[in-house]
Amino acid sequence: MRRRHSQRRRRSLAKRLSGALCAVALLGAAAFAEVQPTFDAARPDARQQKAQRRFHDAMDARLARFMGDAAARKTLLTRLYREARLAGLPPSLVLALIEVESAFRPEAVSSAGAVGLMQIMPFWIEELGLAADDLKAPERNLRYGCTILAYYLARENGDFTRALARYNGSLSHTRYPERVLDTWQSRWRLTPPP
Repeated sequence: MRRRHSQRRRRSLAKRLSGALCAVALLGAAAFAEVQPTFDAARPDARQQKAQRRFHDAMDARLARFMGDAAARKTLLTRLYREARLAGLPPSLVLALIEVESAFRPEAVSSAGAVGLMQIMPFWIEELGLAADDLKAPERNLRYGCTILAYYLARENGDFTRALARYNGSLSHTRYPERVLDTWQSRWRLTPPP
């Protein structure tokens, strides 16, 4: 009985997530600044390319303390920037979340079973993806993590603290969101250009 309830709850969550993502796509810039529709993400315009270069230049040195390989850093920053912008999230916030969750270790597995850079619980594959999805693959993990966080942010009407608490499964506590937000402010926040 308990298992059936859990499955129903997951299906319901998946339906709400799908609906919220459609709403985010339809609301566009009115709801989230500079959200790129999926088809445009593959072909960023000159302004978006400049913003991505600026992000990469600013974050590469900061990320070097966690990842020594320059090519791996470039690949991660490029993918992370694309996935975050697609989901309407600040890319630097996603960097802070990854630092707190896995310290940039794609093979990380928590004691609760969360996997990869953004520590995705395996049940999300059943809800959102394909059985063949590998959560240790950074590109898949970033897609899941950014999608899930965007859903929670939409559900919480843009409240980062509550969205991060939901992401962590600790809605009644603020310790986790405070850690992520402090890390974002102290290490990853990108200052606006002059």
